[in-house]
Amino acid sequence: MSQPLRPGATLGVMGGGQLGRMFVHAAQTLGFRTAVLDPDAASPAGCVSHVHVQTDYLDAAGLQALVNAADAVTTEFENVPAAALNTLAQSRPVAPAGASVAICQDRAAEKAHFGASGVPCAPYAVIATEADLAAVDANLLPGILKTARMGYDGKGQVRVSTPTELAAAWHDLKQVTCVLEKRLGLLLELSVIVARGADGQIVHFPVQQNLHLGGILAVTTVPAPDVSPALAAQAVTRASAIAAEMGYVGVLCVEFFVVDDGQGGQALVANEMAPRPHNSGHYTIDACDLSQFDLQVRTMAGLPLVQPRLHSPTVMLNLLGDLWFTAGAEETEPAWERVLALPGVHLHLYGKTSARPGRKMGHLTVTGATPEAVQLVATQVRDILGLPAA
Repeated sequence: MSQPLRPGATLGVMGGGQLGRMFVHAAQTLGFRTAVLDPDAASPAGCVSHVHVQTDYLDAAGLQALVNAADAVTTEFENVPAAALNTLAQSRPVAPAGASVAICQDRAAEKAHFGASGVPCAPYAVIATEADLAAVDANLLPGILKTARMGYDGKGQVRVSTPTELAAAWHDLKQVTCVLEKRLGLLLELSVIVARGADGQIVHFPVQQNLHLGGILAVTTVPAPDVSPALAAQAVTRASAIAAEMGYVGVLCVEFFVVDDGQGGQALVANEMAPRPHNSGHYTIDACDLSQFDLQVRTMAGLPLVQPRLHSPTVMLNLLGDLWFTAGAEETEPAWERVLALPGVHLHLYGKTSARPGRKMGHLTVTGATPEAVQLVATQVRDILGLPAA
């Protein structure tokens, strides 16, 4: 892109879920038109966009329609086929590039990329054949067996402790290519969101401390209460190195584990990355002067990047479909009016047509003057909605 795209241009996004919806809102705030490609007629992003191309991600006519409508294209989730992004890139700027997305779609390629970036991850082995299975180092057990592709929110993951359990799990996963990761002494989880422009400039958000329940993100807290300044700086440096090694353009989230180093200290290891805005960064809409979606718009449009500023301590709570069924088998809307009566509460519902257990229906951000005040209100929110305690 020789010149930045200016408001009035059309920004396209592959995928119509909640991340696409929030991207569309950010783009429209800056005066851009938007186009969404998603097969679902009721997709959250498609319902709020100027243009909705309702086709499969690999449909040639649909991809051409998006090219005709948009001046540049991004993606809202990593399982959009990289081949589709490569096709679009023949005619339009695409950020992130298909090659970068392809790395993030494959855990084996992702682990190799961490190594190439000089960033440690958990010891692992790739299992694609019976010979690979037989050759697994016993020191990797106990471990977690993960499908190399299409796993997210805890899906496609099995804990294994013995060679027998490992073999059974791999066969249960239909003998697809998997990555076995050694289980480490986990102390806490954190993530870093960076934005990198085509000129190589990188900016970042504060380190986010995360809590997962059932493999799904439940709570994000910023500032991260249990992360030292030195560890936070190391996480930012490593996330930036991972982005730079790919020549990445766009918003990238890198998730890290903080583990026991075996000597009474802490070590930081990369877990996985997402080539897009991330659930753990949703708080940026309400607690920062620029959101992760604002930076997604800027990176793909070639607009200036500035370092975002956290202006309020915050807690973000994920709202899953389970909340709609706490009163029994019949779907019932949660008591939003009681939650909205609390100070500093920002409710974001994604416009999905039906709730179901485990489905991400929205999120709620609490902001306040101090971390203590935020935690107090977050506890009240949990009590009202019946959310598990952090």
